[in-house]
Amino acid sequence: MSNAPRRLIDVSHTVEHGMVTYKGLPAPIVCDYLSREESKKRYAAGTEFQIGKIEMIANTGTYVDSPFHRYPDGTDLAGLPLTSLANLDCLVARMTPSNDRAIDKLPFKADEVRGKAVLVQTNWDRHWRTEQYFEGFPFLTGDLARWLAHSGAVFVGIDSHNIDSTDTGERPVHTELLGREIPICEHMCDLSALPERGSKFFAVPVKVKGFGTFPVRAFGIV
Repeated sequence: MSNAPRRLIDVSHTVEHGMVTYKGLPAPIVCDYLSREESKKRYAAGTEFQIGKIEMIANTGTYVDSPFHRYPDGTDLAGLPLTSLANLDCLVARMTPSNDRAIDKLPFKADEVRGKAVLVQTNWDRHWRTEQYFEGFPFLTGDLARWLAHSGAVFVGIDSHNIDSTDTGERPVHTELLGREIPICEHMCDLSALPERGSKFFAVPVKVKGFGTFPVRAFGIV
């Protein structure tokens, strides 16, 4: 048995002041609530602290959607069991770029998908923080979402701007997966660093009641 240390691979974007995740939605405001300079007035000489403040919408950076995001009676962030977010056996589908943005098939069989987190690598994250990121991005089809759900996937993520097409107001992938209690992670990055098979995946948001979406520090163990 190998004693080689396992590696932790971060597959989430850094949340920064002024960063736009989804065009048309406000960027986060990251600032001091209590600055170090101001804190010096409250503590003993030589003792100082910073207390940060962040104002942001839930859909910021790399985030997880719970069923409540789509359905008023769906499970919210606080209700998601850790077993649906952490220590998941993971598959990474490496999709070759093509002119067809719609991804309707993955390079796995149904029995491989059962019980797994399935992460779709499109390499669209290379456009992060550019205007191109918001237009012409790859997405999953509703038929593929149904196949993933029926095959027993327990978590689905993508390194693109949205797991659904935003060309119309329909969101079949969110509808199907969240309707079956399968969390979704969007705006992932660096999925090429994870192996196609054999890693463990974690994407745990803050336990907020009455919220459907929140940023995560998503990572894999290889």
